[in-house]
Amino acid sequence: MLLANVRFILVPLGKFLLFMTNKITFAVGGDHAGFAYKFDLIQYLKDQGIDVKDFGAYSLDSVDYPDFAHPVAESVEKGETTFGLLLCGSANGVAITANKHQGIRAGLAWNTEVAALIRQHNDANVICLPVRFISLEEAKACLQVFIDTPFEGGRHLDRVNKITCN
Repeated sequence: MLLANVRFILVPLGKFLLFMTNKITFAVGGDHAGFAYKFDLIQYLKDQGIDVKDFGAYSLDSVDYPDFAHPVAESVEKGETTFGLLLCGSANGVAITANKHQGIRAGLAWNTEVAALIRQHNDANVICLPVRFISLEEAKACLQVFIDTPFEGGRHLDRVNKITCN
């Protein structure tokens, strides 16, 4: 098992710190445009020992992206999975849809620098990839950077805390 799929947590326990791990899991979904990369990216995650819940689409037949973005966002929102991966042509529609959910911070990434920043500065928990504008290899690289990059906190935490509407 690779370390990339495990998060380490130190929990205070009296005079001691308890060392715990949480396995990273992903909810994956996308529309018909995203279907072209979905199985390769799911396999990429599984090859790292990461558990995946596949919410579709399951073919190249035309579908409505919200039908797949909502279940992915709900899975992350409810804590059933750690992160979400949404795939569509431009990734804008799935990002907009996922961000309607409280507690979801979906970021659109088209290169590794942006993938790092959506984690570092925005604590994104859903990555949205525009499959019509990036190669499969770039998509894998973005996904890996997203997994490996921690949230910086600090001044960014104050900003992230202002995102949610009450």
